[in-house]
Formats: sequence, C-alpha cells, structure tokens
Amino acid sequence: MRNHTVVTNFIIVGLTEDPNWEIVIFLFLLLTYLLSTTGNLLIILLTLLDSRLKTPMYFFLRNFSFLEISLTTACIPRYLVSIVTKEKTISRDACLAQALFAIFIGITQFFLLAVMSYDRFVAICKPLHYATIRSSRVIHLLVAACWIAAGVSIIHGVIVSLTIEFCDGNVIEHFFCDSSPILKLSCTDTEEMEFSNFILAIITLLNTLALVLFSYIKIITTVLKIPSAQERKKAFSTCSSHLIVVCISYGSCIFMYIKPSAEERISLNKGISVLTVSIAPVLNPFIYSLRNKQVIQALRDLVKKCTFTTLK
Repeated sequence: MRNHTVVTNFIIVGLTEDPNWEIVIFLFLLLTYLLSTTGNLLIILLTLLDSRLKTPMYFFLRNFSFLEISLTTACIPRYLVSIVTKEKTISRDACLAQALFAIFIGITQFFLLAVMSYDRFVAICKPLHYATIRSSRVIHLLVAACWIAAGVSIIHGVIVSLTIEFCDGNVIEHFFCDSSPILKLSCTDTEEMEFSNFILAIITLLNTLALVLFSYIKIITTVLKIPSAQERKKAFSTCSSHLIVVCISYGSCIFMYIKPSAEERISLNKGISVLTVSIAPVLNPFIYSLRNKQVIQALRDLVKKCTFTTLK
C-alpha cells in the first residue's frame, strides 16, 4: 500500500476568493440570514400565540419554519465568520456533521411538504371529514413520522461517514460542507455511497412529489367543479402559497441532478445551494404572510397588543 497522509481538516473555498466580492457576499448573506431568521421566528410566534392560527395547516407551517431556521443556521453563520476571520479550515468531524445535518433537514422538509399538500387535499376535497382525519394526535404523529423517516434515511450515511478516509486533498469547492464535493476528496471507494445517496434522493423526491401531484390533481379537479367563481378563487388561494414553496423546493433539487460539465456543475451546485439555504428561507415567510389574510391580521393584532402594552 502506498503511504499517504490522512486528512483531518478541510479548507472551504467559499463562493469567491476576491476580497471585494467577499464583502458584497457577506452583506448579502448576512441580510438574508437575519431576514429569514426573523421572518420564520415571527411565523412560529404568531402560530403559537394567535388562536385563529391553531389549525393543522399552521401547525405544519410552524414546523416548516423551524426547519428553515435550522438549515440556514447550520450553513450560513459559519461561512460569514470565515469571511471575517479569514479562517477557512474546518475539522473532518465538524464538516461531516454539517453535511449530514443539512441532508437530514432537507429530507424532513420534503416529507413535510408532502404532508402539507395532503392536508390541503383533505381540507378542500373532504371538508366534512377534515376534523376527524386531521385530529391533533394525527398531525403530531405525521410530523414525528417526517422526522423519523428522515433519520432512518441517513443512517447508512452516518455509518459510512465513520469509516470514510480522506487523503487525496482537503480543499472543498463550496461555501459549506456539501456531501458531493466531500466525497470527491475521499481516497476510500465511495461509489457505493454515492449510488445509495442517489437512490435515496430519487426515492425521497419521487415519493413525496407523487403525493404532492396526487393531492393537487385532486384539488384542481374538485375546485373546477365549484360553480361559484368567487368560491373557486378562495379555494385556490388557500393552496397558492404552499404551491409556490413546493415549486421552489423541488425545482432547485431537480436542477441539482442535471449533469452539466464538471466546472459548470460546481457553479450550479453553489448557486442552487445559495437559493436553498439562504434565499428560499427568506421568501417563505413573505409568501405565506403576504398571501394570507389570517397571518396578516394576526401580525397586526400582535403589533397592536405590543404597542398598547408599551404605552400602558
């Protein structure tokens, strides 16, 4: 066997090595991180405090907002610190933990989006049975099932990460520890892991997407049968926010599996990762709040209550 030095630390290149662009990127990512964290925390707060938002849809939305905060917090702050301190090294264990956590959160999000789609299907297509089908016990079990399914999905990755070795290089062409650039640096045979990761991604995407498509086909079919145009518009409006988020989430992942040239793939993965972990978490609170009268009213009432308490 040839001698080699086992890598225990990685160097994360980031989005750019140009100092001027780093300042722009730092300000942009800091702004989006603050907006996403504030917006999603506000969604969580409103759905906890306002009695009008004590419905299954907002319970799922609260959990989705928590996942968004978790994902962006796992990836963005450390990169911002590395830009300021110029310290781009990260330990092997910390890097693998970040990659696995990001995968875990991402899988949980897809399962939850599918559950939210089915919730809209039941609300519109089976309104008389909604309270029974979507009882408090059921919605808590569904959210728990999303977390458990995601945990089971990454068990193989966790086991393999404990044995994988790195000796061919330690420079990661990314701004956080994504699984694809990490595996390229391994001197262990990773074909089996890459294949299992691909199969996992396909199974997760196809199964959840199938449930989403089934739900929305049924929803559209049911809504089109409603004679009143106003009622049809009202029914579609209850799904529009969730449908926009679904399109952003699935669209970004589908692009991840388009195989361009090696150089284009690196740039594409970085761009989609910025969309997934930085921009999308900012958009989600605005999508759900600006298009939802109940959320806007709950926010107004909270502001009035806080203002009245302060003045008093």
